[in-house]
Parts: sequence; C-alpha cells; structure tokens
Amino acid sequence: MTDAPGSEGAAPSDLPNSRRQAGGVRRAQSASDASSGPPSAMRNARSEFETQVAHARAEFEEANERIKQRTGRDLIVAIAIGLAIGAVVIVSLIFFKWIFLVFAIAATSLGVFEFVRALRASGRRVDLVPQLLAGVVLMLSGYFVELWLHWVLTLVVVVVLIVWRLLAQMLARDGRAYGAVMSDVLITSLVVLYVPFLGSLATILLSQDGGEWWALAFIIVTVAADTGAYATGLTIGRHPMAPRISPKKTWEGFGGALLAALIAGVLLAIYMLGLPWWTGLIIGAAILGTATIGDLGESMIKRDLGIKDMSSWLPGHGGVLDRLDSILPSATAALALYYLLTPLAVS
Repeated sequence: MTDAPGSEGAAPSDLPNSRRQAGGVRRAQSASDASSGPPSAMRNARSEFETQVAHARAEFEEANERIKQRTGRDLIVAIAIGLAIGAVVIVSLIFFKWIFLVFAIAATSLGVFEFVRALRASGRRVDLVPQLLAGVVLMLSGYFVELWLHWVLTLVVVVVLIVWRLLAQMLARDGRAYGAVMSDVLITSLVVLYVPFLGSLATILLSQDGGEWWALAFIIVTVAADTGAYATGLTIGRHPMAPRISPKKTWEGFGGALLAALIAGVLLAIYMLGLPWWTGLIIGAAILGTATIGDLGESMIKRDLGIKDMSSWLPGHGGVLDRLDSILPSATAALALYYLLTPLAVS
C-alpha cells in the first residue's frame, strides 16, 4: 500500500523553521560572545598589567637588595625618612622659625645622646645630663642673644663641663689613670663643641634677616652633594677616596657631589638668595668642602670607636648624628658666607 501523498513531505516543510531556529541560536550565541567580549578583554588586560607590575616590583626589590648589600642601607626606607625630614625642615623654615629652632634643638640633643652613649660604650667617661643641658643653652643663645655673648656663653659652658667631669672623677675615687682622666676632659670638650656649638651657628644664621633662606639653602646644597656622591659612587665609583677612614667613598662620588653642589648653589643663589650666579659656585664649593670634612671626620670617630653607625634610630640612615655629620660643619661656612655675600644681594 502506497503512502498518502505528502506523508514524506512533512520534514521538508519544516526545514524553513529549522533554519530560522538555527539562525536564531547563532545570533544569540554571537550576541552572547559580543556581550562577553569586552569583559574578557578587560580581564586579560588587567591580568597582563598585574603581571607587569609584579615583574617591575621584583626587579626593583632585586636592585634595592643589591644596593643594600653594597652600601648597607635600605634605599626605600632611607628615601621615605629623608623626604619626611625634608618636609619638616622646609615647612618650618618657610613658615615658622620657632618650629625649626625646636627641631634643631631636638636633633642636636639626640646627636649628643648618641655620641655620649657610643663614647661610654668604648670606656670613656662623659656626663650625659650636663652635656644635654649645655647643648640646649648653646642652641637657644645662638638664636636669642648677641653674637659676642654667645661666644662668652660657649666658653663658660666648656669650662663648667670640664670642672663637672673633674669633680665627678674626684668623687669616684676609683684610681683611674691620669691619662684616661685627661682623655675624658678633652672628649667632654669635643662633644659640646662638635654637636651643639656647631648647631648653634645654624641658629645664629636663622636669627638674621632672611637667615631662614640661607639656612634652607645650605641644607639643600648639603643634601644635593650627598645625593650626588651616593648616586655617582654607587654607579661608577671605582677609586677609593679615603680607604683607611671610609672605604666606600670614591673620587667618582666626590666628582658627582661637586657637580650637584655647584648646580644647586647657582640655582639657589639666583632664585632663592637673590645673588649673582657666580656666588652660587662659591656657595656650592664651600659647603661641599665643609660637608666632606664633616663626613670624613665622623667616619674617623666611628672607626676609632669601632662602630658602623651612631645608632639605628633612622632606618636606612643610621643615627641622627650620622645625618648631621655634614650639616653641622657646613653651618660654619654658611654663616660666614652670609656675612660676606649678603651685601651683593640684588634689592
């Protein structure tokens, strides 16, 4: 029996509907792919960015570790602390002199504390409390009293400290050798003259008309020289400058410090101090000279005491006195330059 006409044609008649359904599925899938495309691309981009950041961070940490092994300093921490201290110094000098005075007294007092502690650990006898009181007196007198009276107070303070040490030794009655006692007396004088007296020269400068700008200028030159020496010595330093005192200092580093100090001096002379450009060369060279002497001087003291840093209070820097070593003697040059060059200022 034959099938009825059209019984096999039912499937062909459904083909258009099937094609329409398949086309709808493809369009829906295409729409789904289109809608999911951008988020997928964003995820890929974010993943690639995170990979690049992680790679860059790993390279930076590796470089920082190499620098730390070579210099003994944590570069990241050192930069962060340096920027924080710099911000305090700049804001206080520009807006509130008395804040800088308080900051300077605190810094020199901490420097005295570190120095005395290191000396005591090496067997010297230095009286801490009298040294701290003497330091505060000198720092305040530098700012508030006349220059001649400040010199008189400095002499009085030194004499008082020496007498105090001798009386303390007499009361101790421990049979300390004469040479050791005389060494204690000389070191007592060294501490007060090295830290608070040199620091008081900065407060004398601060008390002058426009002295805050000079104080800021010599600190900037000192920091610029230190940074130039560090960067140049780290990258191309080959020839030791004073291997028996500070083996890591190189002549290449000194050249970088000289260039940085001269550039900073010229820019500050023109734009901050209102002086002829050539005076900036004098400022830069003078500050660099005293800063280098101060740095090497403190290195020699630490080598004699058998220590690397005065303390570890400033991670990445060492102690407070390790940061003041080049600034303290530079205050002497800055004060002298103020008196010599201020008459040349453009009114």
